[in-house]
Amino acid sequence: MSDTVATAPTDPAAPGKKPMSNLAQRVVFGLIGAAMLLGSIWYGAWTFALFFGAVQMRMLWEFYRMMREAGYKPAALLGGGLSVGLFFTLFLMKVEGATKLDTIAFRGYGNLFSVVAAGLLLLLPTILILREMAAWPREKQDFSPFSNVGVALLGLLYVSLPMSLLNVVAFTEAGYDYRRVLALLFLVWSSDTGAYAAGKTFGKHKLAPKISPGKTWEGAIGGFLLTLGMGWALGYLLPELSLTYRLVAAGVVAIFGPLGDLAESMLKRSVGVKDSGRIMPGHGGLLDRFDAFLFILPVLALLQLLWG
Repeated sequence: MSDTVATAPTDPAAPGKKPMSNLAQRVVFGLIGAAMLLGSIWYGAWTFALFFGAVQMRMLWEFYRMMREAGYKPAALLGGGLSVGLFFTLFLMKVEGATKLDTIAFRGYGNLFSVVAAGLLLLLPTILILREMAAWPREKQDFSPFSNVGVALLGLLYVSLPMSLLNVVAFTEAGYDYRRVLALLFLVWSSDTGAYAAGKTFGKHKLAPKISPGKTWEGAIGGFLLTLGMGWALGYLLPELSLTYRLVAAGVVAIFGPLGDLAESMLKRSVGVKDSGRIMPGHGGLLDRFDAFLFILPVLALLQLLWG
């Protein structure tokens, strides 16, 4: 049997062919993911909403999966449903508020979604506690049942609410503007690229060695500088935004993006997992890909509301 295996032909189509390398997986699935991401952003408001609505629900599912690894039992189905409801409530509210979309066929549904979502959020703690009462006592869970309630709520606050605020960034009074989402992606990618390049070249002083040993202060500075440069260059994409606003937004991304990445690294280390999921071979989960957004979007949304 071993002789047969040793002399088997190395035909690429053979059942025992060599699996795709990690680098090849990263490139192939990275290109597929980028095409879906950019295509959904560019095509229109509804493709944007459908794509990121699915993304943030998957991110929440990955968070709950990691919490289950730690022994918690959050209400994943209820949380996922509320997560989608929250995202599309904000989306429809922004659609209704856009003057150029006054005649849209779905006009009027924003208020209905708002009432339903508000009611569910107000009743959510009660519903979650009743769920724990029905399941009490749980097998193989020694800690308080209220821990499950807290984890379910934390997922919505940590993942779903920030990702839903992408609607605030993506819309102006005139309607959906794909350029703003694209600009955010350019800033995040610049921060990651600058940090990686500077960290590889000059990195000596660890930024948070107990959480992410690979991150350095030199990398953080490099990411900050390249992100500021991208903020200046975005004047060609968004000429209506002042240089001051673009640089402040770039600074927000450069500071809060790495903090979001560190927070997710701490989460993974605390529950003993390498990746949040396996939806993108070579890249991990969607929570791994969009962790920076969870800290960036609340600050950018507040900045946009205050700046006008």
